[in-house]
Amino acid sequence: MKRIGIIVAGSAYPMDGFKLGLRDLGWIEDEAIRFELRAAEGQLHLLPKFALEMVSLGVDLIAVIGAVTVRAVRQATSTIPIVFAVVVEPLGDGLASNLGHPGGNVTGVTTFDPEQGTAQLQFLKALNPNLERVAILSDLGVSDCMSTSNRDAARGLRIQPQVIRVEAPSPEYEKAFEAMEGECAQALVVLEEPINQACRKQIAELAIAHRLPSVFPVSMLDAGGLIAYGTSLRDAARQMAQYADTILRGGNPSELPIRAALSHELVINLQTAGQLGVTVPSEVLAKANQVIR
Repeated sequence: MKRIGIIVAGSAYPMDGFKLGLRDLGWIEDEAIRFELRAAEGQLHLLPKFALEMVSLGVDLIAVIGAVTVRAVRQATSTIPIVFAVVVEPLGDGLASNLGHPGGNVTGVTTFDPEQGTAQLQFLKALNPNLERVAILSDLGVSDCMSTSNRDAARGLRIQPQVIRVEAPSPEYEKAFEAMEGECAQALVVLEEPINQACRKQIAELAIAHRLPSVFPVSMLDAGGLIAYGTSLRDAARQMAQYADTILRGGNPSELPIRAALSHELVINLQTAGQLGVTVPSEVLAKANQVIR
């Protein structure tokens, strides 16, 4: 029986794809493999504790989401293999010395697409050609890589960005939306970061209440935002499962190249569009992988 630790900074549900991927590769839960799951729900101070728990349990591999989680786990162990997804800059974050040969005990899949911010804003502009001001909701507990990338994307389209960073353990989303209203924001981009993921449904409800068309990452599809767009965490989870399979069968993580999982998904929620009184252009609907009616 192999044991895999799973640690996520946000909610655990995106890792269901990882478990399914392993099952497809022959790793049947409670027969060939057992999972130890810890989800911080945006409370990043819990990550070092979770990492030490996994080391004490003697797991064979630890699967994680996000650079902040990788760093916490790597401080706890330099020997247990670590497989990651949703890391923006593996080299810049010091998680690997080389993408082709990461070295050490860490490898995985990056889902960061530098063009994603621009694409999200272009969808919002298709809904409102007069879009001039956009709010960008970020997590203060992680690096500013994502917020900076999205801010630059907005400026590149001559849209004024308003970056708002909320802080766990008690993110003040109501005040954040009051600040958006004060700056006359016309739309909202929600970044794929831990506290946003944990509070995604609250954010979507506030966006509707403030009549702000929103773009969420695809991993937060169930939040109920108007648009969900981005790189597919499901695809990344499948690739993570392939790496876990290789390592559990004797592969060395230091020799497994860090991959880029950049397939994209677009989902339009027409129920939310109706609540906002927004008409989604037919050309946007035609591009959607899924339309929620």
